[in-house]
Amino acid sequence: MYRINYFMLFLAAPFLALFLVSTGFADSSKHMQLPTTVLAEQVDELHNGIYDLQESIYSLGMLAEEQQQTFSEQYKDLAGLSELSASQRKLSDDIYEQKILDMLGPAVAAHISDRVEIKIFELAELGYRGYIAKVKLFDPKAFKVVIAGDTLGELETTSSAAKRKGAILAINGGGFYTENRNGKSYAQLIGNTVVDGKLVEPFNGYPGDLFFAGINRNGQVIGTVPSTENDIMRLKPYQGVSFIPVLLKDGKKVDIPEKWMATNQPRTIIGKYANDDLIMIVIDGRQGNWSIGVTLEHLQDKLLKLGVKEAYNLDGGGSSAIYYNGKVLNKPSDGKERPVANNIVILP
Repeated sequence: MYRINYFMLFLAAPFLALFLVSTGFADSSKHMQLPTTVLAEQVDELHNGIYDLQESIYSLGMLAEEQQQTFSEQYKDLAGLSELSASQRKLSDDIYEQKILDMLGPAVAAHISDRVEIKIFELAELGYRGYIAKVKLFDPKAFKVVIAGDTLGELETTSSAAKRKGAILAINGGGFYTENRNGKSYAQLIGNTVVDGKLVEPFNGYPGDLFFAGINRNGQVIGTVPSTENDIMRLKPYQGVSFIPVLLKDGKKVDIPEKWMATNQPRTIIGKYANDDLIMIVIDGRQGNWSIGVTLEHLQDKLLKLGVKEAYNLDGGGSSAIYYNGKVLNKPSDGKERPVANNIVILP
């Protein structure tokens, strides 16, 4: 009987083992159920995070698109404002230009090119006559200071310098005096003269009251009474000459030395308007039946009436001359042109 029981137990052993393994697996599954649930929850959270990220990216894209649209609209507005500003500036310039022309009267001659615009006006006042040239420099290189014969110490008339350089307009320039050097006459420039951005002689501060005036490399009129070379160079001069005195600065009269104040003389003036147009004036004098000349005080008043903002008195007397388009316009007081040490010319 014991043998039969052992035999039955032997036959049932595999099934018993299978039962025990199955029971253990079921228990293990129960133990695995919690981590699997947690993992599922984490996956759901990850999906939700990805969805939120997608929503954020979409929102950022919409915001960027809105900002781009806003920027485009603002750019159009700025472009419109820029065009309006340019239009208003041109209108303002045109109004100012017309105001100048109304004060100067009708032009008797004119020249325009891609380098320069020139308008010539007659000046006829009680007791004196002359000519005015209003100049717009589109190219500063059209403005030149010309040393007589291109050689220091030489003399040359204004018309000769103009023709030699092919200029359409010219006036006499800065002051000079003549002296004897080695048995020959030598024309010595006074003050300081700049040609093409360089002083033609070492800086000369004597006697201390001479101005330097001309244009910078942008074609704007510049001027100062220099004490040192740096006073000139910080203005970035391109061309310029020296004489005395300064007449107007910033639209106001400058005090004139007493010895220069009250005599009627022929005059040559260079100056500018608020829009940087140049003005060149030559007034005849010493000719009672034509023009007696003008005092510098009276000339200051006239310049202010013409709207001039800055003005400098160049060499005058018998030196005063203005040349335009092949001929001398004024009547020099010597009865003919006086040769001078330098001239200012405008190329066509």
